[in-house]
Amino acid sequence: MSDDQAQARWNVTDWRGKLLVDCNGETIGKLHDVYVDVETDEPQFATVKEGLIGRHLTFVPLGGAQVGPDDLRVVVTKGQVRSAPDIAMHGEELSQADESTLYHHFEMNYTPPESESGRRLARR
Repeated sequence: MSDDQAQARWNVTDWRGKLLVDCNGETIGKLHDVYVDVETDEPQFATVKEGLIGRHLTFVPLGGAQVGPDDLRVVVTKGQVRSAPDIAMHGEELSQADESTLYHHFEMNYTPPESESGRRLARR
């Protein structure tokens, strides 16, 4: 990883508005927010706005994402993102139940955090 990539990786607040691209090179949408692990402060999920009418936020896993100059390439497909469960937000944290649902949908191993809350919105 180059110094520029390492710098971009840790400036997650700068990721807002960048394009999310799936593992096949298809554009998923513009990144809206980043959710980080409450214990490690590592980026876990991004949200993108979907739909033309009644737009809603959809979660996209960031594990294994490659940071480019203008986009983030994620390891899931656009189809997986489109079929992701709707998660109603209550504040700036994901509940463990919602988090577990997302992990299972994207076929990721889920280990609940030590705290009662799940992932939180990145505010730096």
